[in-house]
Amino acid sequence: MWLWRSTVQSPKGVIVLVHGAGEYHGRYEKTNQLLNEHGYHIIMGDLPGQGTTAGPRGHIDSFSQYVREVTSWMREAFQFDLPVILMGHSMGGLAAQETLHSLPDHLQPEVMLLSSPCFGLATSQPRWRRTLAGMLSRTAPKTMFPNGLEPGSGTRDETMRQRDEADDLLVKKVSARWYTELLKAMKRAHETAPALPDVPVYVTQGGDDRIVDKQEVRRWFDALRVSEKAYKEWPDAYHEVLNEPERRQVADHLIGFLDVQLQLRRR
Repeated sequence: MWLWRSTVQSPKGVIVLVHGAGEYHGRYEKTNQLLNEHGYHIIMGDLPGQGTTAGPRGHIDSFSQYVREVTSWMREAFQFDLPVILMGHSMGGLAAQETLHSLPDHLQPEVMLLSSPCFGLATSQPRWRRTLAGMLSRTAPKTMFPNGLEPGSGTRDETMRQRDEADDLLVKKVSARWYTELLKAMKRAHETAPALPDVPVYVTQGGDDRIVDKQEVRRWFDALRVSEKAYKEWPDAYHEVLNEPERRQVADHLIGFLDVQLQLRRR
């Protein structure tokens, strides 16, 4: 687990940031810098099977492993005497909202922020592949497959693309069990959306996302019954909206929602 401290005189809160599939904390330097500049500390770790963690890379036995890990980060964030915010990108957004459902009252965040959350995949696998993955998940769960992501499909930022090509910590293969657990988690997200705890929710979404299905993101968002929610789509942005050329606009809009919600909740 890592901590990025804001250097402002009076920090506004602590953001627990959950990364997406295949990546790890090191890809979030620019994002963390932007959020630090706005007055927020960042707590972040690597999810099981990714980045610097031990165990089989690209594999989990159950999606609940992610939930337990994020919950431990939330506990750490509450050690600060500051508002705590839960934020997730892509599959990390999926994990964040599932974690929110299970958090006890004393670990509930003030706000949840989601960046291109994975509530559906842009490219669906053929039925025979899904069937094969299901069989292997039961009989040989650690069987590995390429993750199917095209190089450069996440961002238009050339610096990030070149960085990813040289990064050995990125996970580019996933197990059959990981895949079936992802599918189950996406299904649960839609089924449980109306019952999400009443925490303000902000979703920022790439309009030209080639990784997650933005229509499924919108479907999840529309099903929410929380008191405060906002959805912002950036027309030209790829999946990683906070790594895109317009990242500062994206961050400013997100922080604008967050700042207002924290002010309202202090009244």
